[in-house]
Amino acid sequence: MIKQAAYAVEPWCVREQRLNLDMLAQSESVFALSNGHVGLRGNLDEGEPHGLPGTYLNSVYELRPLPYAEAGYGYPESGQTIINVTNGKLFRLLVNDEPFDVRYGELRSHERLLDLRAGTLTRKAEWTSPADDTVRVSSVRLVSLVQRAVAAICYEVEAVDQPVRIVVQSELVANESLPTAGKDPRAAASLEAPLVAEECVGTDQSVVMVHCTRESGLRVGAAMGHEIDSPDGAIDTEVRDDVGRVTVATRLEPGQRLRIIKYLAYGWSSQRSRPALHDQVIAALAAAKLTGWEGLLREQREYLDDFWAGADVEVDGDAEVQQAVRFALFHVLQAGARGERRPISAKGLTGPGYDGHTFWDTESFVLPVLTYTQPRAVADALRWRHSTLDNARARARQLGLEGAAFPWRTIQGDECSGYWPAGTAAFHIGADIAYAVVRYLSATGDEAFARDYGLELLVETARLWRSLGHHDAHGRFRIDGVTGPDEYSALADNNVYTNLMAQRNLQAAADLAERHPEQAEQLGVTDEETASWRDAAADMYIPYDRRLHVHPQSEGFTEHAPWDFESTGADQYPLMLNFPYFDIYRKQVVKQADLVLAMHLRGDAFTPEQKARNFAYYEALTVRDSSLSACTQAVMAAETGHLDLAHDYLGEAALMDLDDLEHNTRDGLHIASLAGAWTALVAGLGGMRVEDDTLGFTPRLPGGITRLAFRLRYRGRRLKVTVTAHQAVYELLDGDPLEITHDGERVPLDGGAVSRPVTPPPIRPTPTQPRGRVPRHRGE
Repeated sequence: MIKQAAYAVEPWCVREQRLNLDMLAQSESVFALSNGHVGLRGNLDEGEPHGLPGTYLNSVYELRPLPYAEAGYGYPESGQTIINVTNGKLFRLLVNDEPFDVRYGELRSHERLLDLRAGTLTRKAEWTSPADDTVRVSSVRLVSLVQRAVAAICYEVEAVDQPVRIVVQSELVANESLPTAGKDPRAAASLEAPLVAEECVGTDQSVVMVHCTRESGLRVGAAMGHEIDSPDGAIDTEVRDDVGRVTVATRLEPGQRLRIIKYLAYGWSSQRSRPALHDQVIAALAAAKLTGWEGLLREQREYLDDFWAGADVEVDGDAEVQQAVRFALFHVLQAGARGERRPISAKGLTGPGYDGHTFWDTESFVLPVLTYTQPRAVADALRWRHSTLDNARARARQLGLEGAAFPWRTIQGDECSGYWPAGTAAFHIGADIAYAVVRYLSATGDEAFARDYGLELLVETARLWRSLGHHDAHGRFRIDGVTGPDEYSALADNNVYTNLMAQRNLQAAADLAERHPEQAEQLGVTDEETASWRDAAADMYIPYDRRLHVHPQSEGFTEHAPWDFESTGADQYPLMLNFPYFDIYRKQVVKQADLVLAMHLRGDAFTPEQKARNFAYYEALTVRDSSLSACTQAVMAAETGHLDLAHDYLGEAALMDLDDLEHNTRDGLHIASLAGAWTALVAGLGGMRVEDDTLGFTPRLPGGITRLAFRLRYRGRRLKVTVTAHQAVYELLDGDPLEITHDGERVPLDGGAVSRPVTPPPIRPTPTQPRGRVPRHRGE
């Protein structure tokens, strides 16, 4: 079995074969379980030792002030920070009065396994106490993908070689103490005791607790119930404001086991009363008990069987990437499966990094994956954006603009970025949301969504662009003073990515308004307004450097002084933590793929030769100080013929968290980078593109991958694409006949398999990267 630093490489699971306390926080993120509503970090059952405790409910946050040295008009006054809610994972175990703590006694064995098909986290340990009493402890944990409010744990203790007296305390705890956040601005702000108790009651091995956040006024409910299989013993239930506890005491002979099944239910609301929330979690707990432990396991497996039937990716030749892409898909699914009109944040519900905020990552990196694997989750995420339109309209008015200005980072819909050059000025998020709508409609044909939600999102973002830009003396439509995806270039004129995405946004809004005239009229859209959108789109200014024969990332970018990469040490990355932004903004240095991302998403705006020249030019400038970069570079490396480089970037995106490449996985997983692993394989090596509502492929494999196969959902159908070095095979697994393209050739699919030869890529000079920023070669 091949081994990584921390986890064995296996195709359908992530296995930790020994407990490394130095990597505890990273493993807590890797082993996190979620369904998009409830999230449980992979903390040890007994709670200690821990890296970072974490139990989260999507969109449960606390307000905190945003202090400024010098306040300015339009600056957000307060931020929103995800909080650690009531923890129901805890089991305190005492063996003959000795607390089970892996730091004491002898931990003879310890294994944890995240099963990507069962959707469970399993733990097995054998421990000898300082008094020489040995027990085996095992647990299986799940967060239900079927029952949105429910989690459950099966916890077992077995005596090994002599009789032992066992006490297990199953707990529900609010306001746990949290480690202090570090100096890294990406880390979450830690809030002390954010929950105020409103109700804590316990009866018959069950506990219900209701709390309210101090500042944001959100009411949180949590409940636990138990099924206990034990030799004769005593069971007691007790509660106080922040702790509910069910204690089981028994005596075990060698080979005997104590088994506790713990059901958890969670809910929250900004409007419902305390009794209503109490009843809500009690009802969810009752449904979980009715289903039973075995029923929950069965439901979980069936849900995931259906998911993998339309989403699995097979990679032959690179076992690490095979494991990593399934790990990635599992966590992307967990982030959005049951969000149901709530956001998908940058860390999902795996940790408090970035304060639990949602960025443009969701629409540009996560939703493309879910669009073709779990489209219902995409509709829910976009409905959440629609629900925040009033906030976005108010923000636009505050900025003197029309339409809707969506926040750069948020939980509830208000802007939470205190640094406006990288936040407020990154208006491209509006076009990213619009493009996600267009992509979803193309992939599903969901006209009800188009009428009820999609049209308004497109209209309000189009209105923003029309008011933000202007026609200059040459008749060009300009968008000045904005920040594109590359946060190392702020307040730039005519960022190519922004302009091309705005152009698509304006065109799509006009097209959809014409398709749904009644709904458009209700939104106040006139023929004159749609004509103005089309004019702006047609006249959109796309800068081009005729001297270098490349597109500048933004107007004048290629005239800036180059960054001195030769004098920049490896320990000075990321640059933003070691150099002033003023210096970075004035130089040719790229944090994350920007112009290169434009070539991926708006490939129709570039010729093949322009793509090749642009890619080579920006490879030499891109330092990848963002986890969002590698997957995009992989896609365009594959399209421009640099297949081994594409493989290298694929590995970086896929292994971002399993290998902790940015040394901050402790704060939560990089959900967008994990999504990017799928994109690098499917859109990169698989060459998947959608043009004029037609699904097409131009597949090519690097030497290190002998076979790639992936499944997709598209317009009510399931497809499978299998690629080898010389052949691509397309199968329609179910659904109506469909016409796709292969290398531009139309290919009808009507049952059975259709094969086409793979065209070798053009041979071009290998591009170079900045010194010290070459991706690790997958052949090493």
